[in-house]
Amino acid sequence: MNEQEQRWLELARKGDQQAFCRLVEAYQRPVMSLTYRMLGDLEEAEDAAQETFLRAWSRLHQYNPDHKFSTWVFSIANHHCIDRLRKRRVTVVPLDDSPVVFSLQGDEDKPEESLLSAESAEEMQALVELLPSDYRTPLVLRYWQECSYQEIGEIMDLSLPAVKSRLFRARQKLAEEYERSQAAIRGKMQPAQPAYAKEPARTRPALGQSLGAPLRASLTGAAS
Repeated sequence: MNEQEQRWLELARKGDQQAFCRLVEAYQRPVMSLTYRMLGDLEEAEDAAQETFLRAWSRLHQYNPDHKFSTWVFSIANHHCIDRLRKRRVTVVPLDDSPVVFSLQGDEDKPEESLLSAESAEEMQALVELLPSDYRTPLVLRYWQECSYQEIGEIMDLSLPAVKSRLFRARQKLAEEYERSQAAIRGKMQPAQPAYAKEPARTRPALGQSLGAPLRASLTGAAS
């Protein structure tokens, strides 16, 4: 938070609504990003972001200046999104027709290089929405909001080891969902087998016979 934003916060805590509106303008984009990643629906994410700032305004007296304002607001947004997820029946987006390409190998502290690289934001969002909220939250905070482990712990009320463990499991679950989708895609793309492949083995022509004499001879020569 820069000096100007700090001044707005001080005024807002004294009841200055205009100063708080300035803070909303400064933080609405990251908050909206968080609510969208958590909820997966633009209209609902907008409602959740608005509710987040309304709650922040009504609870400014609870804000601890020793913590980052963004961390505090993210905490409010996260809890509100989780409440929304609990109240609705989540529709799982099938991934059979939405392949997502990403790597899960490498240094866990360099996600921008080794963890998530989607063909499109929509495909990655569909994959993230398959995760339970307990795993979705730290993943979104870490890789989209670039929060530190400590900040994630403050937002989720978790210890540092618990944050690292939760992120590790979240990546595992992403990998599992990805492999499941790829297996489904591979199943659809398998080439048709020749008719004789479905016949008993004794009726199938030998490989050499099916290739013809010239090619059979070359294969024999190569083998020798």
